[in-house]
Amino acid sequence: MKAKDNEKIKSFVLKKYRSVARQGVSSGYNGLTCQGCCSSKEHSSVEIATATGYTQQELEAAPEGANLGLGCGNPQTIADLRSGETVLDLGCGGGFDCFLAADQVGPEGFVIGVDMTPEMISLARNNLAKSGFENVSFRLGEIENLPVTEGSVDVVISNCVINLTSDKRTAYREAFRVLKPGGRLAISDVLATAPIPEEMRQNVELWTSCVSGAAPVDELKDILSEIGFEEIEIEFDQGGQEVMRQCAPGLGVENYVAPAGIVATKPIRQRDRNPR
Repeated sequence: MKAKDNEKIKSFVLKKYRSVARQGVSSGYNGLTCQGCCSSKEHSSVEIATATGYTQQELEAAPEGANLGLGCGNPQTIADLRSGETVLDLGCGGGFDCFLAADQVGPEGFVIGVDMTPEMISLARNNLAKSGFENVSFRLGEIENLPVTEGSVDVVISNCVINLTSDKRTAYREAFRVLKPGGRLAISDVLATAPIPEEMRQNVELWTSCVSGAAPVDELKDILSEIGFEEIEIEFDQGGQEVMRQCAPGLGVENYVAPAGIVATKPIRQRDRNPR
């Protein structure tokens, strides 16, 4: 994909999620219904979160307004977060997964949320101000160029975000960079289950709905391995095709993409990928 196409996609994604963030503010945070990534005009944010694996207890643990109903899974279920860990959330939105992670890592841990949309960061910080959490921080930045120190994070999580970038290799390389040796990747994202038709690939609206940018499983495994990740596991979510059907009703996207959990580990001792 050409650089100008990358910028076009990024511009559309930014525009879409600015609108979602503004709608979150104007809705008063009560049963927000919006159409963003993996969301639907017909279902509220609570219904979407429940369908993608969040429990009632998790929904109640986060401050009102944090759940925008934009996810395709629940990275908390695969992250195995532990007390005292530092967690980074790629594409944090209103901060929903950040607050859940902060509760798991406790006061000795810390959570960083990064999002490229200024309005999302503003929304997340407003949610933080009323949350009572003191171990969460939100930063404006792109997942392809993270504002995070190298080797400073125990776990990288993300929920239905990396598919939105056309430069997935750089995004995962950045995740590898900021992880400590032995650190873990725990991602919920949409992946391709079959070749995506070219007309869908070229549809920017389907890019912003987490369809067109989905990577094939084998391609993603190759990317992760080449970067240096080990213990790579990818498992599709049960019922995920119904979630995707709701993203773009009537278009049959569920025949080509589905949500999956992606886990991998940065080795404690990095292998030499350029032996002499």
